[in-house]
Amino acid sequence: MAESKISFPLMGCGTWAWGNQVLWDYEPSMDADLQQVFNLCVDRGVTFFDTGDSYGTGKFKGQSEKLLGQFNQAYRGHNADQICLATKLAAYPWRLTRRSMVNAGQASIARMGRIDLAQMHWPTANYAPWQEGALLDGLADLYEQGLIHGVGLSNYGPKRLNWVQKRFASRGIPIVSLQVQYSLLSTYPVTELGLKDLCDEFGIQMIAYSPLCLGLLTGKYSPQGPFPKGLRGFLFPRLRPGMQGLLDCLQEIAGLKDKTIAQVALNWCISKGTMPIPGAKNLSQAEQNLGALGWQLEASEVTALDQAASSVDRKMVQNIFQTR
Repeated sequence: MAESKISFPLMGCGTWAWGNQVLWDYEPSMDADLQQVFNLCVDRGVTFFDTGDSYGTGKFKGQSEKLLGQFNQAYRGHNADQICLATKLAAYPWRLTRRSMVNAGQASIARMGRIDLAQMHWPTANYAPWQEGALLDGLADLYEQGLIHGVGLSNYGPKRLNWVQKRFASRGIPIVSLQVQYSLLSTYPVTELGLKDLCDEFGIQMIAYSPLCLGLLTGKYSPQGPFPKGLRGFLFPRLRPGMQGLLDCLQEIAGLKDKTIAQVALNWCISKGTMPIPGAKNLSQAEQNLGALGWQLEASEVTALDQAASSVDRKMVQNIFQTR
């Protein structure tokens, strides 16, 4: 099986918010701040950037990829040769052939300048299993044609991962990464599915998206709010009241470590062998995320957090595309 050229730092940067007006209030006036975020992250060793060809809302569709391409081309500082541009290609209902997946990859390359890691954004097994094989074959074609350096998956469980592993292995193509929703409020893929063990067996890096659970694990929100608008405004009043014990545990450890709650939550993901990809819209948020690096939780602290998380009655809802 071919060896991947992809390397993973301890933490990456997610760019879902870059172009998303609906959930994250994006405006083009933010672009200068986002470029500063990119530059700071790369300089400090956070060189993995995750995006998707479906990112961006309305007229800003594809904006996240475009910005990453611009920022990467403009960057001339430390660690420039380590930058990894990773995108996820959507399993849209109208993408039905392997050629459509190759075309999608080429369109992303046109926006970004290059793709280092291309990932299947979600499996179709839960609603159209017949669609998935051709899209995966197209993803593999991108690799074989030398258009990308590695292939990855997103929102796959062990059963479906085994299926894809065999399909790709028959062509000598390694799966280098698998990202799932994973945080102290969303442990389902690991605790209930045992996904991390299978990833370790296959040599696959698990990537934790939404590691701060849309902001709930920052300690910013009280049980009474105020809460953000939109989807978060719907979820937070239902989740925040029942997680006080977990936040208390996070706060206690944060005090001992002279860190913030969010930094402890991110370090917990790292301690579990995953690479978290928190987002950042400005330098302050990027600095906050970077504070999760350069130290590690004690084993007893990880255990305490595990126990506090298990006591939370209402966890974060799972991605509807997550398979078993």
